[in-house]
Amino acid sequence: HPAMAATNQSSLQPASFLLLGMAGLEDLHTWLAVPFCLMYIATLLGNFVLLFVIVTEQSLHEPMYLFLAMLSVADLVLSSSTVPKALSIFWSLSKEMSFHACLTQMFFTHLSFIAESTILLAMAFDRYLAICNPLRYATVFTHSVIAKIGLAAIARSFCVMFPTIFLLQRLPYCGHSVMPHTYCEHMGIARLACADISVNVWYGFATTLLCPGVDVVLIGVSYILILRAVFRLSSKDARVKAVDTCSSHACVILTFYIPAFFSFFTHRFGHNVPHLLHILLANLYVLLPPMLNPIVYAVKNKLIREKMSQILFRTGQ
Repeated sequence: HPAMAATNQSSLQPASFLLLGMAGLEDLHTWLAVPFCLMYIATLLGNFVLLFVIVTEQSLHEPMYLFLAMLSVADLVLSSSTVPKALSIFWSLSKEMSFHACLTQMFFTHLSFIAESTILLAMAFDRYLAICNPLRYATVFTHSVIAKIGLAAIARSFCVMFPTIFLLQRLPYCGHSVMPHTYCEHMGIARLACADISVNVWYGFATTLLCPGVDVVLIGVSYILILRAVFRLSSKDARVKAVDTCSSHACVILTFYIPAFFSFFTHRFGHNVPHLLHILLANLYVLLPPMLNPIVYAVKNKLIREKMSQILFRTGQ
């Protein structure tokens, strides 16, 4: 009977989730909204200015800057998938989210995270070639190769995240719909199910090890090779310059992966980790890297710094 099937289906899947935000810190929600809001505004401003500079400035149409532009897009998607909803929870505007909206949010949050991880790996390889094999650099990183890397980043993250939608839709939720979090993430949703979620656990585990996990290892290897090449350089100036170039990448990489991996592992194994710490870290990795990336690169990169100040100076005139 179709009506029976419909009610049966709806009882398995909640119509909507209730997101509690920082459970245990409800009294501070209004205050928490302030840094969240400021960081989000800084993220939007920094990344849009950076994108504008790279797109409009012909001299910046080089591999490194094109990857940086991709990173900015991924950062904008990552922060915009999560922060606006978190703010609406903190300001008690709306704490509810439909089941499908929740899955959509989860999909885009994880998708942009994996895409960003892929781009960071491409950037590490870009630095490796530029420093260790400069003569081949121009022939390897053509514009069409960079476009393909961008498409590969999207395709890879899509293929990894698409199955999770079905893995979550097949689960019964038995009316469990309260989520002590500021946004929907794969394991956060799965934990509400009243069935065996080992497939979700193992799928999440495997994809994390195979995507960001492998990326981190390869990035580490490329940096070891870069440093080895750098210390073979004869002039001290060249060494300092090379280390300086890489240090900005290293900062970005550390702020991106450390909270994310910590968040991931506490979800699986850290049953003694306070829930609040978990949520704080989960928010840190969608807030901090998107805000810091444009700042780190603008501070570290003379060309970008000059172009950014020119734009701001020109608009100020």
